[in-house]
Amino acid sequence: MTVSISSPCDTYTLTSAELIELLQQAQKEGESIFWETELHEQFNLPKVLGDGGDRVIKLRGGLTLHIRNATLHQNLRMVQQHTSQFPLTAKFYLSGSSRVQTRGFSGIQAEYEERANSHYLYYLPDMIEVEEWQAKEPTQIVMVYAETDYFHAFQWADSTLPEPLQFLKQASLKPVADLRFHQNLGNVTPAMYQVLQQILHCPYHGVIEQLYLESKALELLTLQFAHWQANGVISEQKLTKKVLLRSEDLGRLHHAKEILIERLVEPPSLVKLAREVGLNDRKLKQGFRQLFGTTVFGYLQDYRMQQAKQLLHDSDLSIAWVAKTVGYKNPEAFSTAFRRKFDISPKGYQLSQRNYMHG
Repeated sequence: MTVSISSPCDTYTLTSAELIELLQQAQKEGESIFWETELHEQFNLPKVLGDGGDRVIKLRGGLTLHIRNATLHQNLRMVQQHTSQFPLTAKFYLSGSSRVQTRGFSGIQAEYEERANSHYLYYLPDMIEVEEWQAKEPTQIVMVYAETDYFHAFQWADSTLPEPLQFLKQASLKPVADLRFHQNLGNVTPAMYQVLQQILHCPYHGVIEQLYLESKALELLTLQFAHWQANGVISEQKLTKKVLLRSEDLGRLHHAKEILIERLVEPPSLVKLAREVGLNDRKLKQGFRQLFGTTVFGYLQDYRMQQAKQLLHDSDLSIAWVAKTVGYKNPEAFSTAFRRKFDISPKGYQLSQRNYMHG
């Protein structure tokens, strides 16, 4: 299929896959669409869509900077399917705007607008998001992505934890769409604006650039969290009500955990698991979160990764065998999950253990 643009005055609708195809088509036709260095990835808009594009900068530990500087020739409607691995996203509009539709998820407005000189914080896994961008409107946005695993590195002290970080602690334990939010945090503050300009005009290169941009990304997150706390935006309690757990419920939840461990390769569905332990699926899901601090799937996923890590201490085991042993039919999906969890590939971890043993 060839993607084409019909009229410069129309609103053109693209899915993420169709946009990639359009980029590839433009590249084949000689346009300079994509280039990368060790630190940067640059994506330019095809001429048929507009001028400018996106720059993505990978930082350490699951942090990413995404800078958009573009002007469209025509209105564009982007349809995006977010996965369960959607990162916490801090978005800062310096210019431009967009309208967003989210198709009726609880706790998220069905339609809202993101505007210039405003900043937003959101976490929107497992959902379809539709963004509409206007033609002839210069757009400059800086986004900071933080994988939820990034927050596992911090020592959470619940008694003194600011409300925003209490929420993020829960989000970091729930990689599967149990929590969603999109929060308008108001106008970009002077302190944020200064940091944004420092990012856009970074004077360094190489390793120093990476360190500098990492520090600025963290500074932006810090300013947002502090702003969130000061304005008392939302709380976890407003989104997830606790269920009353009796002693027999606790026993059933522990039994559910044991079943997951015993049937690691072929775990039952949530409905079947709930029926097997004598709970309804709502009490299973919410009770599991309260008791074990994560979702049913999150617990299973974490247990699989920990088992895989133990198996990879043995350098004679193949990655495919380890993947199959912990319940992955696709070794590539296993490698992706392992890297996301431990920030290293399975083979890289296996080799590091071999070097450690023989070092």
